[in-house]
Amino acid sequence: MRAATGLWRWRHNPLRRTTDLVEAWIALAAVVLFCVAVPLAGWTAGTSAYDSLSRAVRTQQAQRLPTTARVVRLADGPASGPRSVETAGEERLRRSVVARWTAPDGSPRTGTVATARQHSAPGAAFRLWTDRDGRPVTPPMQAGTARAHAVVAGLTVALLVGSLVELVRRLAVRRLVLRRYARLDRAWAAAGPDWGRTGTGS
Repeated sequence: MRAATGLWRWRHNPLRRTTDLVEAWIALAAVVLFCVAVPLAGWTAGTSAYDSLSRAVRTQQAQRLPTTARVVRLADGPASGPRSVETAGEERLRRSVVARWTAPDGSPRTGTVATARQHSAPGAAFRLWTDRDGRPVTPPMQAGTARAHAVVAGLTVALLVGSLVELVRRLAVRRLVLRRYARLDRAWAAAGPDWGRTGTGS
């Protein structure tokens, strides 16, 4: 990290200014935050997301039941019912069919659902997920999907926190540099009229 280059100002140097020392402290604080706060924030966010998603997985697996449905015929319109992010990208690979299945209470049900194209012929059997009332629902989230989402959440938070630390460091250093330039301008304005003249001050 470029902030670590400011640490050289810790060395004893007669030309060291107060702003150099402040910049070194800022660089050290940024390094510590990158090594401690950024991983901790990512881990905390990822763990929290995984715990929440794991509860959702358990709830969905308890409330959504698999059954076998049979295709009656191709549907005239698109399938009704909920669509998840996971299945939205698969719509072009699926077809809407009128199917018949058995609800958890044993009653027969018929409705329009989406199935893979290779299972869309009349009489074909395919797996269908329903709620406890027998209504078609999306498949429950898998544990692997929950872990992947949690990892992405943790990495995203770590990246955001790291970017925030670097942004604050850059703003602080920029302010210090502007202060140095302002002091240099004042010093130059005071010494400028006599600069380079022979015998100045004698």
